[in-house]
Amino acid sequence: MEAPEIAPKESPRRRWALGALAATALGAGVGASWWRNRPKPDAAPAGLWARQWVSPQGPSIAMQSFQGRPLLVNFWATWCPPCIEELPLIETFYQQNKANGWQVLGLAVDKLERVQSFLKATPLSFAIGMAGLEGTELSRELGNMTGSLPFTVVLASDGQIAQRKLGRIVQQDLDQWRGLR
Repeated sequence: MEAPEIAPKESPRRRWALGALAATALGAGVGASWWRNRPKPDAAPAGLWARQWVSPQGPSIAMQSFQGRPLLVNFWATWCPPCIEELPLIETFYQQNKANGWQVLGLAVDKLERVQSFLKATPLSFAIGMAGLEGTELSRELGNMTGSLPFTVVLASDGQIAQRKLGRIVQQDLDQWRGLR
């Protein structure tokens, strides 16, 4: 019969060293994971500022002209009841805040004739661009995964996406966004 093998006794110093090594490895792994997945500024999609939109009145609207100041971009359509309900609220927001540098761009995911008729009945003073189906794709690039309307994005002065809202805007949204820069 063979004698059972007895494991050598670990010294407290060795146990402490192994524990410290394990903690260091764990810390390095957690740190590397955080660095890789750290919160990054939510940048606007590449090429956003190079886009141009035809306005219902004819001239082009260059996205580049909106850079450097806060911008509320609202995707809407004449056939969308919540879109139509929120437009007067957005108009009031624009009128009250344009002197403070705020800009508003309404991107109509609609047909030109319908938008022109709507604007005759309900004039809006902020910029309106005809986005058509390209607007649906842009809204997805900005975070609207379903492509639903209405959809609003707030871009801060630095061009970073500060807020997104899918669905009808309410006054509380605008009050909260007003403080963004």
